[in-house]
Amino acid sequence: MRSFVIAITLALFSSPVLAQQTPASSPHQGANAGTANLPVVASGVVPDQATKAAILERLRAIYGNERVVDSIDVKAVPVPPNWDKYVINMLTPRLKQVSEGRLDVNGQTVSIIGNVPDEVQKQQVGSSLSLASNNSYTVTNNLQVQARGPSAQVRINQILDRRTVEFETGKASLTPVGVRILDEVVAIIREEGTGNSRILITGHTDSVGNRESNYLLSQARANTVRDYLVSNGIAGDRLSTVGRGPDEPIADNATADGRARNRRITFTLM
Repeated sequence: MRSFVIAITLALFSSPVLAQQTPASSPHQGANAGTANLPVVASGVVPDQATKAAILERLRAIYGNERVVDSIDVKAVPVPPNWDKYVINMLTPRLKQVSEGRLDVNGQTVSIIGNVPDEVQKQQVGSSLSLASNNSYTVTNNLQVQARGPSAQVRINQILDRRTVEFETGKASLTPVGVRILDEVVAIIREEGTGNSRILITGHTDSVGNRESNYLLSQARANTVRDYLVSNGIAGDRLSTVGRGPDEPIADNATADGRARNRRITFTLM
């Protein structure tokens, strides 16, 4: 199981404030799905009730009311000028880019550790923290770029390299094998959380029969796949289809095996 922790420690000198998520409960969930309902526990010390309320309000705006657990204490401790304002400014949705991480604000010293998907996000998070205090706090960015697995496009291609989305002969009706393959594709799209990216579904045929009929059949099959994805929760406005008929073969149409490989569906994530 891959644990996923986002920690925010708002420290007043030696008195820390911690917001932490507990590990995901299912090893089969993706990073976003696995952390969607984890609690964010805020604990430590702040100088007054107003600061505490503002921190909790910001955390709830980012993570949702149900996820934020309040364990913050209030004590009359000295703080640097504008400390409360700067700390609130640091609590932005960019922190959700960090996994297995921790943010410490200790007086006027800020440090952050954890994992991010790429160098761009590492710099974005660090820059956001610096700007939150008008560059008056010292920020140490110790985020690590974590290598990611194959993209959704690569994983879908790997499935379709080995198998073909099957239809009934001469029809646009899926076979049970075709349905099972599409279920795997749907699972990848959901798991990867590809957001608002568009997906082009392309139908292909072999060269047997009437050319115009093959074009129409390839388009009808692409439309069937689109409808299946929509019926399984993929937004229809993200999906477009096109039929290429026999014009883009990947194998020799002179053999039965080649024709079978040419009768296919492809997905292009854009």
